[in-house]
Amino acid sequence: VFGTLKHWMGATHFLTRTLGRVSTEMSLQVLAYNLKRVIKILGAGRAINAMKLVGT
Repeated sequence: VFGTLKHWMGATHFLTRTLGRVSTEMSLQVLAYNLKRVIKILGAGRAINAMKLVGT
């Protein structure tokens, strides 16, 4: 998965240096990747509706 994320984000290295910051950066990349997959599978409208239901 990391190679897929790096390719999708166009990243060759992390932009931050400390372990905590690298962990945060990786978490944001994983979140963006997963949201992109959900939107592709469900479609934008259904994904937004599902997020609204979870948020209530």
